[in-house]
Amino acid sequence: MYPSTLTQLARVNPFHAPLFTLQAEEPKQNIRATGQSRRLAAAAVDDSDVSCEFGSMKYYALCGFGGILSCGITHTAVVPLDLVKCRLQVDPNKYKSIFNGFSVTVKEDGVRGLAKGWAPTFIGYSMQGLCKFGFYEVFKILYSDFLGEENAYLWRTSLYLAASASAEFFADIALAPMEACKVRIQTQPGYANTLRECAPKMHAEEGLWAFYKGVAPLWMRQIPYTMMKFACFERTVELLYKYVVPKPRSECSKPEQLVVTFVAGYIAGVFCAIVSHPADSVVSVLNKEKGSTAMEVLKRLGPMGVWKGLVARIIMIGTLTALQWFIYDSVKVYFRLPRPPPPEMPESLKKKLGLTE
Repeated sequence: MYPSTLTQLARVNPFHAPLFTLQAEEPKQNIRATGQSRRLAAAAVDDSDVSCEFGSMKYYALCGFGGILSCGITHTAVVPLDLVKCRLQVDPNKYKSIFNGFSVTVKEDGVRGLAKGWAPTFIGYSMQGLCKFGFYEVFKILYSDFLGEENAYLWRTSLYLAASASAEFFADIALAPMEACKVRIQTQPGYANTLRECAPKMHAEEGLWAFYKGVAPLWMRQIPYTMMKFACFERTVELLYKYVVPKPRSECSKPEQLVVTFVAGYIAGVFCAIVSHPADSVVSVLNKEKGSTAMEVLKRLGPMGVWKGLVARIIMIGTLTALQWFIYDSVKVYFRLPRPPPPEMPESLKKKLGLTE
């Protein structure tokens, strides 16, 4: 019989799988028996032709490289939208809507003005992507091994949340200096037009603290965002393969798997934008002003002010998140990294439940 205490733990877990039911599973076709315990990972199928061992240093290094490409390229590509979003947040009287923001920016600075802040964006978010995706893989495997195979499956959503939060803590420390420069360039006309002008000026005026005073609000914004980004993506992939994709995952081609990755990424991105937007508004205003604190900015903006620019952020983050996961998974395909399938109930747990003989 299945232990009653484990059943109770699974039910009271606040992040438990909402669709987790104890029922017999149909035997699946084309699943290879590898003799190894299956680990929790992002979408795909088991490949015998892989370039490195799952969880090796080479694996982590290439995952970090995938994070550099996925975050650096995508955030730089949407700099014009990000610029308008930041200006909506810090000066809503002048920039009244997305389209008005684009119009005013082009009239004042020309088309080239829409690219302001691209250099700190590319550098900062490349460093963030390296830590975010690389450390996520590290912490996911570390926490999974600590919990054990059965608990890692039962508590998999909690595992995704914990691993992504741990990774983002370090990723934001890497991002903070360039994020501070980017916001100054984008929201203070005349302050500086390039990273080479902005960074020395900020250091001369406020010292090293100028680059890290926004790290706490960054944690407030990015940690909930990343927890939603990874946990929602992982569970959405699992549900898409289970309920939407018309054929078994093992029969899907790699391009078809990448389509699933993109769709799951966009769904996750919408939720990410909503969860993290109030803190994003605080970060934008805080990096624009000298001597302000996060609590002072939050009180001044009020309940309505923190939601300025939400539509632009949903469009931006939804697209960003989808492309990031697509690029990241494509890097794994290109370098032939191990890409385990969505988690399935371990055989030992099935035996405890009496689902197998």
